[in-house]
Amino acid sequence: MKVTVTGATGFIGGHVVRALLERGDEVIATGRSAARIAKVLGAGVQAVEWDAVQGPPPAEAVDGVDGIVNLAGENVAKGRWSRKKKNRIRDSRIIGTRHLVQGIAAAEHKPKVLVQGSAIGFYGDRQHQAIHETSPPANDFLGQVCVDWEAEAAKARALDVRVAMARTGIVLGKEDGAYPRLSRPFRMFLGAPIGAGRRWMSWIHIDDEVGILLHLLDTDACDGAYNLTAPNPSPNAEFSYTLASVLKRPCIAIAGLPLPFVLPLALGEFAKVLLASQRILPQRTVASGYEFKYPELRPALENLR
Repeated sequence: MKVTVTGATGFIGGHVVRALLERGDEVIATGRSAARIAKVLGAGVQAVEWDAVQGPPPAEAVDGVDGIVNLAGENVAKGRWSRKKKNRIRDSRIIGTRHLVQGIAAAEHKPKVLVQGSAIGFYGDRQHQAIHETSPPANDFLGQVCVDWEAEAAKARALDVRVAMARTGIVLGKEDGAYPRLSRPFRMFLGAPIGAGRRWMSWIHIDDEVGILLHLLDTDACDGAYNLTAPNPSPNAEFSYTLASVLKRPCIAIAGLPLPFVLPLALGEFAKVLLASQRILPQRTVASGYEFKYPELRPALENLR
C-alpha cells in the first residue's frame, strides 16, 4: 500500500509512519521542511515539502497513492490561546484540509481513502454524560473548528473517496503526548487530582491510536466518524490515583487544588479544554471490529512507566 501521511513529524504522525513502514507499506511524508522530515523519520520515507495553509499539495503527494492520513494542524497544546494562536489552529485545519481535497480533485489517480484527523473537542464539556459518535457538536471554539474541519474533509466523498473521521482523545505515549506532562508532578512527589477529581478523562494509548488509524485506512466499511478513545474513560481522581500507584508515588488527597484557577492565566481559553469533562465512548470503533490492546487504564500506564 502507498500511503501519504501529513503532519508526519508530529507525535502521532511519526508513530503512524513507523507502523506503516514496519508492515511494508510505501510512505510519503509531508511537512514544511524536507530536512526535518529526514531528521525525524529517517531515509525510509519519501519527503515532500508542503505548507498546508499556502495551497494544495504537490501532485507527488496525492496522485497515485492508495490512501492519505491527514494529521496536519497547529499544535493546540503549545502556547497560550491568543487570537493569533486560535487563527492558526483554525486555518491550519480548515484551510489545510480544503487545500488537501483540492489536491485530490486535481489528481489523475485519486486515493481510495482519506483518514481525517479530528478531536473529541468536537463534543465539548458534557460533564458526566456518555458521548457517542452520533452525539451533537459543542457550540464553542474547538467544537466548531472540528465541525468545519470535518466538513472540508467530507467534500472528498464527491470525488469517490471514502472518508473516515478520527476523533482523538488524550493520547498517552511514553516520549510525548499527554503522559510525560501528566506524570511529571507525580515523579516529583507533587501529584494530585485536579480540583475534586470528578471530571472525566477520555484517554487512549498511542498503540491503539495508531492501530485504529491503520484500521480505518484498511477497512473498506469504515466511513464517517470514529472516537479514538479507550472504551473505559476514567474520572480524574481515578486516573490520578492509578498513575500514582503505577509510579509508586503518593497522590496528594487535597480537593480543590488551585490549579484550575491558575490555568486560565497561563493558557487562556485552552484551559477550558484541559478542564473539560468528557466521557467519550468509542461505540462505532468497537462495532467496526477493532480490538483494543489497552482497554483498561492500569495496563496502559504500566506499559508506559
